[in-house]
Amino acid sequence: MKPEAIEKFYMMNGELKITSDVGIFQRIEGPPIYEVIRIIDGIPLFLKEHLDRMRESAQIVGYSIGMEDLEIERDIKELISQNEVRNLNIKLLCTIVEGLGRVFLIYFIKSFYPPEEYYTNGIHTISIRHKRESPNAKVQRASFREEVDRQLDENKAFEALLVDGNGYIPEGSRSNVFFVKGDTIYTAPKGDVLLGITREYILRVCGELGIEVVEENIHVDSLAELDGAFMSGTSVNILPIASVDDIRLNSVDNGIIRAINSGYMDKVDEDIADKKRTW
Repeated sequence: MKPEAIEKFYMMNGELKITSDVGIFQRIEGPPIYEVIRIIDGIPLFLKEHLDRMRESAQIVGYSIGMEDLEIERDIKELISQNEVRNLNIKLLCTIVEGLGRVFLIYFIKSFYPPEEYYTNGIHTISIRHKRESPNAKVQRASFREEVDRQLDENKAFEALLVDGNGYIPEGSRSNVFFVKGDTIYTAPKGDVLLGITREYILRVCGELGIEVVEENIHVDSLAELDGAFMSGTSVNILPIASVDDIRLNSVDNGIIRAINSGYMDKVDEDIADKKRTW
């Protein structure tokens, strides 16, 4: 695995380590399970939900994390404090390291937050034929990521929508995706995708706003009939999709997408404000 920790320090099993010592990353064996958490003003966003999902991923692939939530929270605090970083993504990674056995790593990673124009103009996406193995477990697979990144670069696209063998689109390569048709939101059934934390909050917002959500995959041949679409994720929040391949979508001006985005950002603000009182 390529070294990806940045800043001065990372944590390994509760101990602070120097990031310049990259040997541990080169000795990782097998695909690790992981979570990426956004740090906003020194606070980890939706921390409990991320830890719950990581434990679910571990259970699916037969891992034992071996650390309690309070221990992980303590280590995150220490990492933020020692690196003096207030706004950046961190990665939690549970894996097997040659000579050490199972380890739990926490470290800052290079993070990209879309500029405002991505939200005002929407993003270009492409479709790729691919079916994720164990979609409910967040497992890192380097070869898949490298191939997707190559195709994104070739097509000057921001995200790839994954198309399964039957022509349906369950998710993006690094995101959950939602489609709008009339007054209804369509998104993949729970068993077909990684259940993103942002996705979870979007569904809550839809419920509060009275927006109907149908958990049903959209076929690639139906994209031109849609009124809009958006992707969601830790770093992007809610990002409108302006095009899929050569199909244009007026997602930026869609009233339902705008309402969902506003409601979701309120949830983000509430979570950060609540944690600041005890963090």
